[in-house]
Amino acid sequence: MKIICAFFFTPLFFSIAALGQQAALISGEEIIQLAQPALNCIQKEYPNKPGNVLGSDLDVLPPREKHPAFYGCFDWHSSVHGHWTLIKLIKEFPDIPQNMEIREKLATNICPSNISAEIQFLDDTNNKTFERTYGWAWLLKLAEEIYTWEDSLGLILTGNIKPLADTIVARYMEFLPKLNYPIRVGEHTNTAFGLSFAWDFAEKFELKEFKNLIESKARKYYLLDKNCPLSWEPGGFDFLSPCLIEADLMSRILNPEEFKQWMQDFLPGIISDPDFNLEPGVVSDRSDGKLVHLDGLNLSRAWCLYFIANKLPEKNERIYKLAEQHLQTALPHVTSGAYEGEHWLASFAVYALFAAEKKKK
Repeated sequence: MKIICAFFFTPLFFSIAALGQQAALISGEEIIQLAQPALNCIQKEYPNKPGNVLGSDLDVLPPREKHPAFYGCFDWHSSVHGHWTLIKLIKEFPDIPQNMEIREKLATNICPSNISAEIQFLDDTNNKTFERTYGWAWLLKLAEEIYTWEDSLGLILTGNIKPLADTIVARYMEFLPKLNYPIRVGEHTNTAFGLSFAWDFAEKFELKEFKNLIESKARKYYLLDKNCPLSWEPGGFDFLSPCLIEADLMSRILNPEEFKQWMQDFLPGIISDPDFNLEPGVVSDRSDGKLVHLDGLNLSRAWCLYFIANKLPEKNERIYKLAEQHLQTALPHVTSGAYEGEHWLASFAVYALFAAEKKKK
Protein backbone atom coordinates (compact mmCIF):
# COMPACT_ATOMS: atom_id res chain seq x y z
CA MET A 1 0.00 0.00 0.00
CA LYS A 2 1.25 3.49 -0.86
CA ILE A 3 2.30 5.60 2.11
CA ILE A 4 -0.15 8.48 2.51
CA CYS A 5 1.16 11.73 3.98
CA ALA A 6 -0.81 14.52 5.53
CA PHE A 7 -0.36 17.93 3.92
CA PHE A 8 -1.30 21.52 4.49
CA PHE A 9 -1.66 24.32 1.97
CA THR A 10 -3.04 27.80 1.65
CA PRO A 11 -5.88 28.19 -0.89
CA LEU A 12 -4.97 30.43 -3.80
CA PHE A 13 -7.05 32.29 -6.33
CA PHE A 14 -5.52 32.96 -9.66
CA SER A 15 -5.79 34.65 -13.02
CA ILE A 16 -3.74 33.70 -16.07
CA ALA A 17 -3.30 37.43 -16.74
CA ALA A 18 -0.84 37.63 -13.83
CA LEU A 19 1.86 35.62 -15.60
CA GLY A 20 5.44 36.82 -15.18
CA GLN A 21 8.16 38.08 -17.49
CA GLN A 22 8.85 34.67 -19.05
CA ALA A 23 5.50 34.92 -20.82
CA ALA A 24 7.42 36.85 -23.49
CA LEU A 25 8.89 33.48 -24.51
CA ILE A 26 5.82 31.27 -24.18
CA SER A 27 2.12 32.00 -23.97
CA GLY A 28 -0.11 31.29 -20.99
CA GLU A 29 -1.62 28.34 -22.84
CA GLU A 30 1.83 26.89 -23.51
CA ILE A 31 2.79 27.25 -19.83
CA ILE A 32 -0.29 25.26 -18.88
CA GLN A 33 0.62 22.62 -21.47
CA LEU A 34 4.15 22.31 -20.07
CA ALA A 35 2.87 21.79 -16.53
CA GLN A 36 0.28 19.19 -17.45
CA PRO A 37 2.48 16.19 -18.43
CA ALA A 38 4.35 16.25 -15.12
CA LEU A 39 1.13 16.85 -13.20
CA ASN A 40 -0.45 13.88 -14.95
CA CYS A 41 2.41 11.51 -14.24
CA ILE A 42 3.95 12.19 -10.81
CA GLN A 43 1.28 9.94 -9.26
CA LYS A 44 0.90 7.64 -12.30
CA GLU A 45 2.46 4.36 -11.26
CA TYR A 46 2.32 2.38 -14.49
CA PRO A 47 3.92 1.79 -16.93
CA ASN A 48 7.05 1.76 -14.80
CA LYS A 49 10.70 0.96 -15.45
CA PRO A 50 12.44 0.02 -12.17
CA GLY A 51 16.19 0.44 -11.98
CA ASN A 52 16.88 -1.40 -8.77
CA VAL A 53 18.89 -4.52 -7.98
CA LEU A 54 16.90 -7.27 -6.25
CA GLY A 55 18.54 -8.80 -3.20
CA SER A 56 15.75 -11.25 -2.36
CA ASP A 57 12.04 -11.92 -2.80
CA LEU A 58 11.40 -9.24 -0.19
CA ASP A 59 12.61 -6.61 -2.66
CA VAL A 60 9.85 -7.41 -5.17
CA LEU A 61 7.54 -4.50 -4.42
CA PRO A 62 5.25 -2.26 -6.46
CA PRO A 63 6.80 1.11 -7.32
CA ARG A 64 4.51 3.03 -4.93
CA GLU A 65 5.97 1.07 -1.99
CA LYS A 66 9.57 1.01 -3.15
CA HIS A 67 9.65 4.72 -4.05
CA PRO A 68 6.70 6.42 -2.34
CA ALA A 69 7.95 9.91 -3.19
CA PHE A 70 9.11 9.31 -6.77
CA TYR A 71 7.22 6.30 -8.12
CA GLY A 72 5.46 8.05 -11.04
CA CYS A 73 6.46 9.19 -14.52
CA PHE A 74 7.78 5.81 -15.73
CA ASP A 75 11.08 5.92 -13.81
CA TRP A 76 12.61 7.49 -10.72
CA HIS A 77 14.64 10.24 -12.37
CA SER A 78 11.73 11.36 -14.56
CA SER A 79 9.54 11.61 -11.48
CA VAL A 80 12.21 13.70 -9.75
CA HIS A 81 12.52 16.18 -12.58
CA GLY A 82 8.75 16.15 -13.06
CA HIS A 83 8.48 17.48 -9.49
CA TRP A 84 11.17 20.06 -10.34
CA THR A 85 9.17 21.19 -13.39
CA LEU A 86 6.02 21.80 -11.37
CA ILE A 87 7.83 23.73 -8.66
CA LYS A 88 9.71 25.83 -11.20
CA LEU A 89 6.51 26.72 -13.01
CA ILE A 90 4.38 27.63 -9.99
CA LYS A 91 7.26 29.65 -8.54
CA GLU A 92 7.47 31.73 -11.70
CA PHE A 93 3.79 31.61 -12.65
CA PRO A 94 1.80 31.25 -9.41
CA ASP A 95 -1.49 32.05 -11.11
CA ILE A 96 -1.65 29.09 -13.47
CA PRO A 97 -4.91 27.16 -13.05
CA GLN A 98 -3.20 23.95 -11.89
CA ASN A 99 -1.57 25.67 -8.89
CA MET A 100 -3.78 24.08 -6.24
CA GLU A 101 -3.54 20.57 -7.66
CA ILE A 102 0.23 20.92 -8.03
CA ARG A 103 0.61 22.01 -4.41
CA GLU A 104 -1.53 19.13 -3.16
CA LYS A 105 0.47 16.52 -5.07
CA LEU A 106 3.83 18.01 -4.07
CA ALA A 107 2.84 18.01 -0.41
CA THR A 108 1.56 14.45 -0.62
CA ASN A 109 4.64 13.06 -2.36
CA ILE A 110 7.48 14.99 -0.70
CA CYS A 111 6.68 14.29 2.95
CA PRO A 112 8.94 12.99 5.73
CA SER A 113 7.82 9.35 5.69
CA ASN A 114 8.16 9.10 1.90
CA ILE A 115 11.61 10.71 1.88
CA SER A 116 12.71 8.43 4.70
CA ALA A 117 11.69 5.44 2.58
CA GLU A 118 13.67 6.81 -0.39
CA ILE A 119 16.77 7.14 1.79
CA GLN A 120 16.28 3.65 3.17
CA PHE A 121 16.21 2.34 -0.40
CA LEU A 122 19.42 4.19 -1.32
CA ASP A 123 21.11 2.84 1.79
CA ASP A 124 20.41 -0.73 0.71
CA THR A 125 23.69 -2.52 -0.06
CA ASN A 126 22.47 -3.58 -3.49
CA ASN A 127 21.39 -0.09 -4.57
CA LYS A 128 24.22 2.22 -3.56
CA THR A 129 24.73 3.14 -7.23
CA PHE A 130 21.04 3.62 -8.06
CA GLU A 131 20.56 6.55 -10.50
CA ARG A 132 24.26 7.44 -10.48
CA THR A 133 24.67 10.25 -11.52
CA TYR A 134 21.73 11.41 -13.67
CA GLY A 135 19.06 10.94 -11.02
CA TRP A 136 21.41 12.29 -8.36
CA ALA A 137 21.90 15.48 -10.39
CA TRP A 138 18.18 16.03 -10.88
CA LEU A 139 17.51 15.42 -7.18
CA LEU A 140 19.93 18.22 -6.32
CA LYS A 141 18.28 20.47 -8.94
CA LEU A 142 14.91 19.72 -7.32
CA ALA A 143 16.31 20.47 -3.86
CA GLU A 144 17.83 23.73 -5.14
CA GLU A 145 14.42 24.79 -6.47
CA ILE A 146 12.70 23.90 -3.20
CA TYR A 147 15.30 25.58 -0.97
CA THR A 148 14.86 28.86 -2.87
CA TRP A 149 11.04 28.79 -2.88
CA GLU A 150 9.84 31.58 -0.60
CA ASP A 151 6.48 30.05 0.15
CA SER A 152 4.89 28.33 3.15
CA LEU A 153 4.83 25.02 1.28
CA GLY A 154 8.39 25.63 0.11
CA LEU A 155 9.53 25.90 3.73
CA ILE A 156 7.85 22.61 4.59
CA LEU A 157 9.26 20.81 1.57
CA THR A 158 12.75 22.17 2.33
CA GLY A 159 12.78 20.39 5.66
CA ASN A 160 11.34 17.27 4.09
CA ILE A 161 13.75 16.95 1.13
CA LYS A 162 16.95 18.00 2.92
CA PRO A 163 17.88 14.56 4.33
CA LEU A 164 17.66 13.08 0.82
CA ALA A 165 19.69 15.92 -0.71
CA ASP A 166 22.32 15.43 2.00
CA THR A 167 22.41 11.72 1.16
CA ILE A 168 22.98 12.49 -2.52
CA VAL A 169 25.79 14.95 -1.75
CA ALA A 170 27.43 12.25 0.37
CA ARG A 171 27.09 9.80 -2.53
CA TYR A 172 28.88 12.25 -4.83
CA MET A 173 31.62 12.88 -2.28
CA GLU A 174 32.20 9.14 -1.99
CA PHE A 175 32.02 8.34 -5.71
CA LEU A 176 33.89 11.16 -7.49
CA PRO A 177 37.31 10.51 -5.93
CA LYS A 178 37.09 6.94 -7.27
CA LEU A 179 36.02 7.89 -10.82
CA ASN A 180 39.32 7.99 -12.71
CA TYR A 181 37.86 8.65 -16.14
CA PRO A 182 34.74 10.56 -17.24
CA ILE A 183 31.85 8.85 -18.99
CA ARG A 184 31.36 10.54 -22.37
CA VAL A 185 28.02 9.35 -23.69
CA GLY A 186 24.78 11.01 -24.77
CA GLU A 187 22.57 9.35 -22.18
CA HIS A 188 22.06 9.14 -18.42
CA THR A 189 25.54 8.25 -17.19
CA ASN A 190 27.26 11.26 -18.79
CA THR A 191 29.67 12.61 -16.18
CA ALA A 192 29.62 16.24 -17.34
CA PHE A 193 25.86 16.45 -16.91
CA GLY A 194 26.07 14.86 -13.48
CA LEU A 195 28.66 17.44 -12.44
CA SER A 196 26.81 20.45 -13.90
CA PHE A 197 23.74 20.34 -11.67
CA ALA A 198 25.85 19.24 -8.70
CA TRP A 199 28.02 22.32 -9.25
CA ASP A 200 24.94 24.57 -9.30
CA PHE A 201 23.84 23.15 -5.96
CA ALA A 202 27.27 23.38 -4.36
CA GLU A 203 27.78 26.95 -5.55
CA LYS A 204 24.29 28.14 -4.61
CA PHE A 205 24.55 26.89 -1.05
CA GLU A 206 28.30 27.48 -0.59
CA LEU A 207 29.27 23.85 -0.02
CA LYS A 208 32.97 24.56 -0.36
CA GLU A 209 34.33 21.01 -0.09
CA PHE A 210 31.77 19.68 -2.56
CA LYS A 211 32.35 22.53 -5.00
CA ASN A 212 36.13 22.13 -4.84
CA LEU A 213 35.83 18.40 -5.55
CA ILE A 214 33.62 19.03 -8.59
CA GLU A 215 35.95 21.70 -9.95
CA SER A 216 39.06 19.58 -9.48
CA LYS A 217 37.44 16.63 -11.23
CA ALA A 218 36.10 18.78 -14.09
CA ARG A 219 39.55 20.25 -14.69
CA LYS A 220 41.18 16.84 -14.51
CA TYR A 221 38.69 15.25 -16.89
CA TYR A 222 38.20 18.02 -19.43
CA LEU A 223 40.66 20.90 -19.27
CA LEU A 224 43.08 19.47 -21.85
CA ASP A 225 40.40 18.25 -24.27
CA LYS A 226 40.72 19.49 -27.86
CA ASN A 227 38.73 19.24 -31.08
CA CYS A 228 35.66 17.48 -29.76
CA PRO A 229 34.15 15.48 -32.68
CA LEU A 230 30.82 17.27 -32.85
CA SER A 231 30.37 15.96 -36.40
CA TRP A 232 29.96 12.47 -34.92
CA GLU A 233 26.81 13.58 -33.15
CA PRO A 234 24.06 12.80 -32.62
CA GLY A 235 24.05 9.17 -31.69
CA GLY A 236 20.76 7.43 -32.40
CA PHE A 237 19.62 7.39 -28.75
CA ASP A 238 21.23 10.64 -27.52
CA PHE A 239 19.35 13.13 -25.37
CA LEU A 240 22.57 14.91 -24.42
CA SER A 241 25.35 16.14 -26.69
CA PRO A 242 28.62 14.76 -25.26
CA CYS A 243 30.51 17.76 -26.68
CA LEU A 244 28.08 20.51 -25.73
CA ILE A 245 27.23 19.17 -22.27
CA GLU A 246 30.96 19.17 -21.49
CA ALA A 247 31.21 22.77 -22.69
CA ASP A 248 28.16 23.63 -20.58
CA LEU A 249 29.92 22.29 -17.50
CA MET A 250 33.16 24.14 -18.25
CA SER A 251 31.22 27.38 -18.77
CA ARG A 252 30.35 27.06 -15.08
CA ILE A 253 33.84 26.13 -13.91
CA LEU A 254 36.03 28.57 -15.88
CA ASN A 255 36.08 32.36 -15.92
CA PRO A 256 35.04 34.05 -19.22
CA GLU A 257 38.53 34.52 -20.66
CA GLU A 258 39.69 31.05 -19.62
CA PHE A 259 36.49 29.57 -21.05
CA LYS A 260 36.94 31.38 -24.37
CA GLN A 261 40.47 30.02 -24.72
CA TRP A 262 39.32 26.53 -23.78
CA MET A 263 36.49 26.70 -26.35
CA GLN A 264 38.91 27.76 -29.08
CA ASP A 265 40.73 24.48 -28.53
CA PHE A 266 37.72 22.31 -27.75
CA LEU A 267 35.12 23.48 -30.31
CA PRO A 268 36.94 25.98 -32.53
CA GLY A 269 34.21 26.02 -35.17
CA ILE A 270 31.63 27.44 -32.80
CA ILE A 271 33.95 30.30 -31.90
CA SER A 272 35.60 31.23 -35.18
CA ASP A 273 33.78 29.76 -38.18
CA PRO A 274 31.12 32.17 -39.51
CA ASP A 275 29.58 29.29 -41.48
CA PHE A 276 29.40 26.91 -38.53
CA ASN A 277 26.10 25.06 -38.40
CA LEU A 278 24.57 22.37 -36.22
CA GLU A 279 21.46 20.66 -37.53
CA PRO A 280 18.83 19.64 -34.96
CA GLY A 281 18.26 15.93 -34.46
CA VAL A 282 15.39 14.33 -36.37
CA VAL A 283 12.92 12.02 -34.62
CA SER A 284 11.45 9.25 -36.76
CA ASP A 285 9.05 7.73 -34.20
CA ARG A 286 7.88 9.49 -31.02
CA SER A 287 6.25 6.33 -29.70
CA ASP A 288 9.70 4.71 -29.42
CA GLY A 289 11.15 5.53 -26.01
CA LYS A 290 14.73 5.60 -27.30
CA LEU A 291 14.22 7.36 -30.64
CA VAL A 292 12.27 10.18 -28.98
CA HIS A 293 15.43 10.96 -27.01
CA LEU A 294 16.40 13.19 -29.94
CA ASP A 295 13.67 15.68 -29.00
CA GLY A 296 15.42 15.92 -25.64
CA LEU A 297 18.75 16.30 -27.41
CA ASN A 298 17.49 19.38 -29.24
CA LEU A 299 16.29 20.89 -25.96
CA SER A 300 19.50 20.12 -24.04
CA ARG A 301 21.60 21.42 -26.95
CA ALA A 302 19.56 24.62 -26.77
CA TRP A 303 20.29 25.22 -23.09
CA CYS A 304 23.97 24.34 -23.55
CA LEU A 305 24.29 26.82 -26.42
CA TYR A 306 22.59 29.56 -24.41
CA PHE A 307 24.93 29.00 -21.45
CA ILE A 308 28.00 28.82 -23.70
CA ALA A 309 27.08 32.09 -25.43
CA ASN A 310 26.34 33.78 -22.12
CA LYS A 311 29.77 32.90 -20.71
CA LEU A 312 31.83 34.07 -23.69
CA PRO A 313 33.24 37.60 -23.19
CA GLU A 314 31.84 38.87 -26.50
CA LYS A 315 28.21 38.45 -27.47
CA ASN A 316 27.80 35.82 -30.19
CA GLU A 317 24.47 36.03 -32.01
CA ARG A 318 25.36 33.01 -34.16
CA ILE A 319 25.33 30.73 -31.13
CA TYR A 320 22.09 32.23 -29.84
CA LYS A 321 20.46 31.58 -33.23
CA LEU A 322 21.54 27.94 -33.12
CA ALA A 323 20.10 27.65 -29.62
CA GLU A 324 16.81 29.17 -30.76
CA GLN A 325 16.68 26.85 -33.78
CA HIS A 326 17.03 23.77 -31.58
CA LEU A 327 14.51 25.07 -29.06
CA GLN A 328 11.89 25.85 -31.67
CA THR A 329 12.44 22.51 -33.40
CA ALA A 330 11.61 20.56 -30.24
CA LEU A 331 8.94 22.64 -28.50
CA PRO A 332 6.02 21.62 -30.75
CA HIS A 333 6.64 17.97 -29.88
CA VAL A 334 6.92 18.15 -26.09
CA THR A 335 3.25 17.27 -25.69
CA SER A 336 3.02 14.87 -28.62
CA GLY A 337 0.49 12.53 -27.05
CA ALA A 338 3.03 9.71 -26.75
CA TYR A 339 3.84 8.91 -23.11
CA GLU A 340 7.32 7.72 -24.13
CA GLY A 341 8.33 11.38 -24.51
CA GLU A 342 5.67 13.24 -22.54
CA HIS A 343 6.70 11.76 -19.20
CA TRP A 344 9.99 13.71 -19.29
CA LEU A 345 10.34 16.19 -22.16
CA ALA A 346 8.53 19.07 -20.45
CA SER A 347 11.33 19.22 -17.87
CA PHE A 348 13.90 19.68 -20.61
CA ALA A 349 11.70 22.27 -22.31
CA VAL A 350 11.24 24.31 -19.12
CA TYR A 351 14.95 24.21 -18.34
CA ALA A 352 15.80 25.31 -21.90
CA LEU A 353 13.22 28.13 -21.82
CA PHE A 354 14.63 29.54 -18.62
CA ALA A 355 18.13 29.30 -20.08
CA ALA A 356 16.85 31.35 -23.03
CA GLU A 357 15.44 33.90 -20.61
CA LYS A 358 18.98 34.51 -19.32
CA LYS A 359 20.30 35.44 -22.77
CA LYS A 360 22.97 38.14 -22.56
CA LYS A 361 21.43 41.50 -23.37
